[in-house]
Amino acid sequence: MGSANWQDWTGRTSVEIGTIALEPAYRLAATLGHPDPAGLRIGAELPPLWNWIYFVAVAPAAEIGADGHPRRGGFLPPVDLPRRMWAGSRCKFHGPLRIGDEVTKVSNIVKVETKSGRAGEMVFVTVRHDISRGGATLYEEEQDIVYMAIPEQFSPPDPVPVPDCAHVRAAPVDAVVLFRFSAVTFNGHRIHYDRDYAMATEKYPGLVVHGPLQAIWLMEAATAWFPDRRAATFQFRGLRPLFDFDTVSLHGAPNADGGLDLFTANADGAIGMKATLTWTAGA
Repeated sequence: MGSANWQDWTGRTSVEIGTIALEPAYRLAATLGHPDPAGLRIGAELPPLWNWIYFVAVAPAAEIGADGHPRRGGFLPPVDLPRRMWAGSRCKFHGPLRIGDEVTKVSNIVKVETKSGRAGEMVFVTVRHDISRGGATLYEEEQDIVYMAIPEQFSPPDPVPVPDCAHVRAAPVDAVVLFRFSAVTFNGHRIHYDRDYAMATEKYPGLVVHGPLQAIWLMEAATAWFPDRRAATFQFRGLRPLFDFDTVSLHGAPNADGGLDLFTANADGAIGMKATLTWTAGA
């Protein structure tokens, strides 16, 4: 199917009903070194963005592609460009998700675009997710998924230096953290845990740090720096990949809008991910 046909996928909808179970939250807390795992119990608020460990794609082994993802097709369009990545998201928090809740997730493909850039042809698929309880929307997200060719050799974007920030903390990165995060999110993409595949097939210099892991790190840092505030919106975009051999740091600076600008960076001070967080009024 050519790119001219991708618009036929716009408007596709998926509806899932599930429970915010306790055990996955325990596993993510262990992976992150969360400071208060004892606070995770039935009825407790799920930390923001931890909803990503629920409603994960579960495909039978026979339906897994060479990259470890489910084979193309199904809900998302079967774009034949070999590399696919979560490029960024725009999230809104309307109310807390609580452990033990039965919730409904509705996903819609809202846009499919073909673009040409430094990496050649790229297809961007934007998916909107809404999570509700009892008919009340608690969380909204627009997620951008990008498909592109695999280059003959690794050539990262030019580095963007991280600005001076009032808040800085380290993020522990190694192959075990990446494997455990892949496991708790049921993400089979081999670039995160299979070094031979990541380097030989997708031409990366090491294991790739997940975009959603970086986003959760930034949210965890922001809520640690400002424990009395509550997130209203959070958006992020990956600028440059980070790897398991990198020394990763998290940076935050208040911005002119009263929120936070947030960044992940490597030891050279090059930004990996840029994010912006706003707080609820009066919080």
